[in-house]
Amino acid sequence: MALAVLASLAALAFCGVAAGAGDTVSARQPLRGNQTAVSAQGKFELGLFSPNGSGRFYLGIWYKNIPEQTVIWVANRASPLLSGAASAELRVSSDSGNLELVGLSRSSSSSPGVVWSSNLSSSSPGSSNVAVMRDNGNLVLVDGGNLSNVLWQSFDHPTDTLVPEAWLGENKLAGEYQTLTSWRDAEDPAPGTFTCTVDHGGSSEFFLLWNGSRAYWRSGVWTGRVFANMPEAVNNVLFNQTYVETRAYRRITSVLYDNATITRMVLDFTGQIKQHIWVPYSQSWQFFWAAPTVQCDVYALCGASGICSQRSQPPCQCPPGFTPAAAREWGLNNWSGGCRRKASLQCGAGNGSTDGFLELPNMNLTDGSLAMSARSRAECESACMNNCSCEAYTFSGSGGCAVWYGGFRNLRQVYVDAGGSSAPSLYVRLSSSELRRVRGGTSRKNGRLWLVLGIVLACLAALAASALAAWITGSRRKRQAEMGNNQKESSSLVVYSYGDLRAATKNFSERLGGGGFGSVYRGALNGHALDVAVKKLEGLRQGDKQLRAEVNTLGLIQHVNLVRLIGFCSSRQDKLLVYEYMPNGSLDSYLFKSSQCPSWHDRYGVMLGVARGLAYLHEGCRECIIHCDIKPENILLDKDLCPKIADFGMAKLVGRDFSRVLTTMRGTIGYLAPEWISGLPISAKADVYSFGMVVFELISGRRNTECYESDDDDAEAAGQRPSTFFPVWAASRLAEGDDAAAVVVDPRLHGDVREGELERACRVACWCIQDQEEHRPTMAQVVQALEGVVVVQVPPVPGALQHLATLA
Repeated sequence: MALAVLASLAALAFCGVAAGAGDTVSARQPLRGNQTAVSAQGKFELGLFSPNGSGRFYLGIWYKNIPEQTVIWVANRASPLLSGAASAELRVSSDSGNLELVGLSRSSSSSPGVVWSSNLSSSSPGSSNVAVMRDNGNLVLVDGGNLSNVLWQSFDHPTDTLVPEAWLGENKLAGEYQTLTSWRDAEDPAPGTFTCTVDHGGSSEFFLLWNGSRAYWRSGVWTGRVFANMPEAVNNVLFNQTYVETRAYRRITSVLYDNATITRMVLDFTGQIKQHIWVPYSQSWQFFWAAPTVQCDVYALCGASGICSQRSQPPCQCPPGFTPAAAREWGLNNWSGGCRRKASLQCGAGNGSTDGFLELPNMNLTDGSLAMSARSRAECESACMNNCSCEAYTFSGSGGCAVWYGGFRNLRQVYVDAGGSSAPSLYVRLSSSELRRVRGGTSRKNGRLWLVLGIVLACLAALAASALAAWITGSRRKRQAEMGNNQKESSSLVVYSYGDLRAATKNFSERLGGGGFGSVYRGALNGHALDVAVKKLEGLRQGDKQLRAEVNTLGLIQHVNLVRLIGFCSSRQDKLLVYEYMPNGSLDSYLFKSSQCPSWHDRYGVMLGVARGLAYLHEGCRECIIHCDIKPENILLDKDLCPKIADFGMAKLVGRDFSRVLTTMRGTIGYLAPEWISGLPISAKADVYSFGMVVFELISGRRNTECYESDDDDAEAAGQRPSTFFPVWAASRLAEGDDAAAVVVDPRLHGDVREGELERACRVACWCIQDQEEHRPTMAQVVQALEGVVVVQVPPVPGALQHLATLA
């Protein structure tokens, strides 16, 4: 379903067309065995394939010139050929005119039979119908006497993938729905658990369904421009997407802006609908968007008795006392089979049940519970224990008791931040033997073992304490030298003493700069073996807060475009951070204060490097990290002018379960996104806005807030006065279709720029500073745009900034 990705900014060049076989199948020209039909321009191929060498063969369509076979349509997904491809044949029946796949399957194991058919409702005997593989991925069966008469087409019968020009919706005349249905797993294209379809009640809304009945995600209705629950679907430059309703059909479809783009939308067998784009230079599919965003929002993803945890890989786990019901399927990331008990419950015996309950804390409780009357947890537990069908219970302090009969599903782990209220616990019933095993056992033998282990550990601890004391006393200098030598390769942080850093900086004598949080000094560890920059945080409260923010972000990540945090000092009075030293200082000094003019090549490299660093922060880390203060002062340059993002004292970590965070306004005026100034919760798009402002400064070579004097005599003669705010003026020129290269770029460059890169940079910057955050691209999309593998459309002039220009 292509309805979810109108926010993607990436479109990638198709890397060539290979000459292939013919594009038609007919009664006289069938496909036999391993023969294939290739579309006229060599984009798509039709033939038999076997997923991952499974030994089962299917008729499918895949991309011809992509080395990683990517299937977009499967005909006989529920009836694979079992005898291999040699004896199979795809033909047009001379009797019915149907397109037919003939071979051996489970239902025709003794002699070849029709495994799959287009099932035309009516056709003439002896028909001259012809099947044609088209370049948009559509397999069509047409009347040989009238090629414009389409009798059947694969776009009317999608499987799990939607490509541009295909559609989802309802054929009102035929009473048929175009529905996406997931594969069962990576090796089995049989219909899976999840489907995507338009509202059968008649609205324009699309649903993701579990088992064809339970909706767990909805698009919202079409507003005439976007779907209500999908603000990301605005200003897409991959394709133009529309929802259309006529007397014959209602459906959503899309048309590519650039036919070289290779993109597909897949309903994955894990229940998410995902957008992918082919990246020619890396020869791989790039993931860009998914719905629902959080994988554990997929209903019953982990099957019966399974637990979904967004912080684990894979996300599905079995609770203690359970094991995967189908281990092979779990290995293929198909968790729908759920979990089974390792030991049966002991219930109904003459002496009563010997089962017990295991607490699973912080659970998002499943549906299907039955309310019971109980005044205490013990009473609730007793009610469950006395019923052999009861498998779990929960109890709230207000007296609410709920029990589950016959199992449970859609159980999710909830992560509670420090200081937050805890989520309820689920008490799962286990057999007494399994409960003892899970809890580690309580036998006397184990007790003696733990006693012996305790004595041994106590002795070892005493010896270790003595050794540690001797090591600290006798080898402090050796420790420091080893720390200095190892930091170039190590990813762990070093804890320094204040004395270590005072000596390293020669009593903080060489000041490199400073800001609101303190001053930065140059230093050297281990006798100049490692140059460092030491930030001395000022103000006990703010210093402690910034130190924790930086350690919690930079201390856990590594990226070529992020400054490396080497270590820190945190004493009662002193808070210091130790970074790798950047010989070329900040972008602020390099761009605005240097006597030399940075070349266009260097400027564009800075844009791309900063974009890659932000993309990593937003999408490459376990938690989304919003920097919150992107500006030239916080972008440092190493000896090769490689940019590195610095100063994470105001960064915010946003869990993947959330899309935005509410925080007080911070950062630097001139780089702040409008929603932040308005006091609204922010998302990673706040960094995108700031990045756009920095790009404008790299282009013009001056501060955005400085007066911009135009030397365009024609513009002045026409009464067009340039704005004092460069981004508005530049955006206006782009919108007017003028040649931006001669008027927006830093005059110190004397026109020595690459016009294609300049145009892309200007357009990307304008998209980044759009008023509405949903109109802005993601940083991953910005990277693709700056790399030149995407056609970036001319952006509109931001409304709020345009208003400022009219007041200037």
